[in-house]
Amino acid sequence: MKILVFSDSHQNENNMRIAMIKHKKAEAVFFCGDGHRDIAEIQRQFPDKQYFIVRGNCDWSGDYPYLLTVTLCGKKILLTHGHIQGVKQGLERLFYLGKQEKADIVLFGHTHHQLTTAESRMLIMNPGSVGFGGQYGLIDIDEKTGKITALEYPDSQYGPVVIN
Repeated sequence: MKILVFSDSHQNENNMRIAMIKHKKAEAVFFCGDGHRDIAEIQRQFPDKQYFIVRGNCDWSGDYPYLLTVTLCGKKILLTHGHIQGVKQGLERLFYLGKQEKADIVLFGHTHHQLTTAESRMLIMNPGSVGFGGQYGLIDIDEKTGKITALEYPDSQYGPVVIN
């Protein structure tokens, strides 16, 4: 299963639209907050995908939660914006929340800086700011083996992060 990960569109949904067209085979979209109106427009334009959305610190209206946990392809995915977990000061609270929730994948935004790493067999990804830098992430979960492969776009400096 291919999953697109976006965050921080800040009233610029065009970069998301471009990524959606580029990765037509993606089945799910995770949005880590700060642009709920933008992702609503993307949902309208691409209704054939599954969408998982959380609220960011700049999303003053809307009914989205601040934290969401879902299971896809047998992998538990924790989605948050990150401001409540203080991600600008460090990832410790986010990491321990992921461990507490027994998450295989933790997705967050807020800092506008891409980060994709594996800690204790848990994938942690911040796709960066799709609105300001055109940055986003793509995760592929192999439904047969459970292998997780994550890549940053538009330019992955370090190559994919893989968890077997």
